[in-house]
Amino acid sequence: MPRTVDAAERRRQIAEAVWRVIRRDGVPGASVRAVAREAGTSMGSLRHWFATQDELLHFAMTLVVERARARGEAAASAGGPLVARLLRVLEETLPLDDERQAETEVWLALTARALVDPRLAELRDRSAAELHAFCGDVVRVLTEAGEARSGLDLDLEAERLYAVLDGLAVHAVSRPTALPADRARQVLAAHLDSLRDTG
Repeated sequence: MPRTVDAAERRRQIAEAVWRVIRRDGVPGASVRAVAREAGTSMGSLRHWFATQDELLHFAMTLVVERARARGEAAASAGGPLVARLLRVLEETLPLDDERQAETEVWLALTARALVDPRLAELRDRSAAELHAFCGDVVRVLTEAGEARSGLDLDLEAERLYAVLDGLAVHAVSRPTALPADRARQVLAAHLDSLRDTG
């Protein structure tokens, strides 16, 4: 068992080295040699875990998804009023601190790479579908709990919420001084309020 845990941890450390290289040098700079140097290991040792650059990039992108999912699940299980809990889970998808900023930057860089990499494209699409479905769940839960305005088009509102999250993430990364974390939180909260029956 300890060897398995150590292996998983080592793979995470290497993936984080990939993130640092991508943020500094871009995806083309994330060669096996550059990542090995960043991770403080030999190329031979790194190839024990990842044989090619494509495998490195795929795992680095997978780790972004897994971390965001774990944070969302933790926020969902934390308890508290429904709307506040939903808002906390939605916020976990946004780059509101250094960790999530790094993840989002890497995600966007690898999304661009996905245009020419079918494995990354499949992961991008699966993750997007998961987030879109969650947006639908948020609208449905608000409706079933009597918190949403009557007559909402659930599919349309799921699409709108997904677009708000996506837009906030891109803007927070591309122009962070214009959209600081507190402002992004405000915009998301205002959008959620626009779905609610506040009368």
